[in-house]
Amino acid sequence: MSSRFSNQVAVVFGAGRGIGEAIASRLSREGAKVVVIDILKNKVDELKLKIEENGGEVEAFQIDISEEKKVNQCIDHIVKSNLKIDVLVNSVGIVGPSNCEIEDYDLKDFLQVLNVNLVGAFNISKAVVPIMKKNNYGRILHISSIAGKEGNPGMIGYSSSKSALIGFVKSLGKELAQTNITVNGIAPALISSEMNTDTDPKMLEYMIEKIPMRRTGTVDEVASLCAWICSREASFNTGAIFDISGGRATY
Repeated sequence: MSSRFSNQVAVVFGAGRGIGEAIASRLSREGAKVVVIDILKNKVDELKLKIEENGGEVEAFQIDISEEKKVNQCIDHIVKSNLKIDVLVNSVGIVGPSNCEIEDYDLKDFLQVLNVNLVGAFNISKAVVPIMKKNNYGRILHISSIAGKEGNPGMIGYSSSKSALIGFVKSLGKELAQTNITVNGIAPALISSEMNTDTDPKMLEYMIEKIPMRRTGTVDEVASLCAWICSREASFNTGAIFDISGGRATY
């Protein structure tokens, strides 16, 4: 494994499981000091132990990224300890109701999905951008979804939040284009992870049927792409959404 993230500090939100855990582990193996954050304290504590056992340097925090004050306090603490943040990865996401028609979709559920998947992205990006500007370098990566491009029926909240996140990435990428800070996103199709544990089986069947490869992706496949996007090598890519969809993406 390369050492392309040596002497870098990478903050991974949503690192407790699934894609976020795989990304944090990959960045650590490539030399980064990682800060793993999730609302699930036991999960980030377990990941912290794994990374330390493999010789990596790591800190762990528990917060809800939809709460701006707590996000700011967490970022301030990280910067005081490390003086910088080179990489920010946002893998936080909740599915919300699935296989649920709009007339049965409660507003409170819709707003909860937006608060976590979109407002959370706003909060952590806003907190980190001034730090990256000060150091004249940064890589920001948000995990969106193919549902944000194509929409999944019965998942109006999730699809809407991920579509909005794509617009957020494109806007912030252009805003920061002359600052040596890149902002990108990825749009995975169905990935085998704990996030999909509560997804209606009919929805899972629908999503796999849409994938020409006829299989789900793996978190390690996603982490491989993300590691490149977050590296210095990806210096001429910003405001972009990278597909990892087994052929499902049509644009």
